Amino acid sequence: MSKYQHIKEEAYAANMQLPKLNLVVFTFGNVSAADRDLGVFAIKPSGVPYEDLSPEKMVIVDFDGNIVEGTLRPSSDTKTHAVLYKQCPEIGGVCHTHSTYATAWAQSHRDIPIYGTTHADHNTVDIPCAPPMSDEMIKGDYEYQTGYQILNCLSERNLSYKDIEMILIGNHAPFTWGKNADKAVYNSAVLEAIAQMAIITEQINPQVARLKDSLIQKHFERKHGPNSYYGQ
Repeated sequence: MSKYQHIKEEAYAANMQLPKLNLVVFTFGNVSAADRDLGVFAIKPSGVPYEDLSPEKMVIVDFDGNIVEGTLRPSSDTKTHAVLYKQCPEIGGVCHTHSTYATAWAQSHRDIPIYGTTHADHNTVDIPCAPPMSDEMIKGDYEYQTGYQILNCLSERNLSYKDIEMILIGNHAPFTWGKNADKAVYNSAVLEAIAQMAIITEQINPQVARLKDSLIQKHFERKHGPNSYYGQ
């Protein structure tokens, strides 16, 4: 058995959640799972239908994007995942989808405003949309540069990858991350739900105001603060 079997199984299970949660069509998405001690991550192979996946087909890659183990070509987004793992030492899983509503916001170049407590349960800020990539970056190592497109946007907003675990890429689609692959997928599902709610909210009331700060803090703190009381 491969010494990477545990992250192959974690990545496989996480990837199989994407179609179940209606976050992907065909092969438009990928999840990876990292082992920090081994300095590698397992990621979905490129272009393989979800029904044909298995743990054995996951590709093992190091944090520089080099293939360590596997016979299939890894996801075309592998270098983006690698940048995030290398630059963000507490990330254990990364998820990328082209889910409908989150991608619509990304294509519109708009942050998702914080309109309600569902959003505030997970973030205290608008979900950022990184500016479209420059021509110079596009002509370079595109997927590698996408990682820095994410990191640069967070830096410009004075946000850490620990502050928020989801982002939109202008003209592209969402990326999410977390302590493991399951949390990264959870964040993708939450992001899609928030994106859908925000669109419908603006359709019902185009002049809707952002959620007031007192409610933002109350809902975030009750779930994530030092005196949180949500859950068992």
